[in-house]
Amino acid sequence: MSQLGIVGCCHVDDYNEERIKKHEVTRKDKEDDRTRHTLTINANAGPVFLAYKPRPALSALAAQATRSAALYDFTAEDGVRHTVWRIDDAQPYVDAFAAIECAYVADGHHRSASAARAASERRRDNPRHTGDEEYNWFLCVLFDADQLNVLPYHRLVRDLGGLSPAALLERLGAIAQVSATQTPIPAQAGAFGLYLEGRWYQIALPPALIPKDPVRSLEYVLLSEHVLGPLLGITDLRTDKRIDFVGGIRGTGELERRVNSGEHAAAFAMRATTLEQLMRVADAGLIMPPKSTWFEPKLRSGLLIHTLD
Repeated sequence: MSQLGIVGCCHVDDYNEERIKKHEVTRKDKEDDRTRHTLTINANAGPVFLAYKPRPALSALAAQATRSAALYDFTAEDGVRHTVWRIDDAQPYVDAFAAIECAYVADGHHRSASAARAASERRRDNPRHTGDEEYNWFLCVLFDADQLNVLPYHRLVRDLGGLSPAALLERLGAIAQVSATQTPIPAQAGAFGLYLEGRWYQIALPPALIPKDPVRSLEYVLLSEHVLGPLLGITDLRTDKRIDFVGGIRGTGELERRVNSGEHAAAFAMRATTLEQLMRVADAGLIMPPKSTWFEPKLRSGLLIHTLD
């Protein structure tokens, strides 16, 4: 699993004016903390993870850069290898990015929001502000969408809301096709896996229940609207203590372990959100459901930084 991106700085006006598109609601307390941190250290220490629709010209430039000697090449303690190449002439990249209509925040909504807030505070305190000062820019890594690996974000429930396992299966059978399976993550749209009492089931909703709306058609929303809410009484994924999440490379084996241990009553294995789905949601100005994207490998904070002056 690898990905090749281009490190640079984006202007906060691109963020403020929606040329950098979001798909997530940020929390003010987290924004406050990150804004204070940015202003205190006078730098962006962690990059925002942006995606853009494929551009062959940029792919060719990035591939060319990797043929030179690496500036850094090391494997971190988490086993992820990082290789960095220096770009001596940035202008071809600047010209190529100028032809891109927009980019999408893949990971780093709080970092980008706090960068914009930090710039706003610096602008307020600078009577000679021009828009070209370093505080107007923030650290990003931009990835061709074809380079990215999006992994599923699975769900675990601590109890069945008073239902027996048999009753849950019966109620699921009234709204969906339920079948035993050896494949935890389904291939088809509108379906998800269920691990219950040591067995995997596929739960496939009928096409009539899958709307064309870019958000409500996501399996994460379908699960909430048709199973978690009406059958299990879990209506707020952000606050309900009865639900937990497993993302990334831990996979369905972790779901089985936690259900088999008795820590949780059941698990739902989810299909990964695609970049096409994410961009469709952002293009519509809508918000993704909580815990619906997991990007791996993670970008390493502190490897490269951008100072604000």
